[in-house]
Amino acid sequence: MTIRSALDTLTLVSAIGAGLVAGVFMVFSTTIMKALGSLPPAQGIAAMQAINVVIVGPWFLTPFFGTAASCLVLVVAGLARWHAPVTPYWLAGSALYLAGALLVTVCANVPRNTVMAALDPNSAESVRLWTDYLEGWTAWNHVRAAAALAAAICFTIAYRRA
Repeated sequence: MTIRSALDTLTLVSAIGAGLVAGVFMVFSTTIMKALGSLPPAQGIAAMQAINVVIVGPWFLTPFFGTAASCLVLVVAGLARWHAPVTPYWLAGSALYLAGALLVTVCANVPRNTVMAALDPNSAESVRLWTDYLEGWTAWNHVRAAAALAAAICFTIAYRRA
């Protein structure tokens, strides 16, 4: 396998990975969080706590972190092949994914999930925090979904131009 064909394959894998992650985030934004918000707060909190435990597994973490790793390789490849027609798409897709999906997750969503994990679903304080959690977590999740989708589009364009 040549370096070019390896990079073409990595570009395709990145497009698929970013698309999968965008889909997961979109489903949360458009359905799961709305459904949880329609439940009584104690039930919504308990359900979100369970989701946050279950999602930390290979079916989500492999595409999520695997795509981040492939982005790092494409950044290096783009810097090494600065004048290649695919480079702007590799760099844009990687920046969108790394900043908009990975960094937002680490800095905005995971800290909220950590607070959520410690809540007693039946306490009055938890009910107040739940409302804030739903609004803030979902807003940042919209950012993650849009960034991952935009990254998938960039990688798809790069793959078609290769």
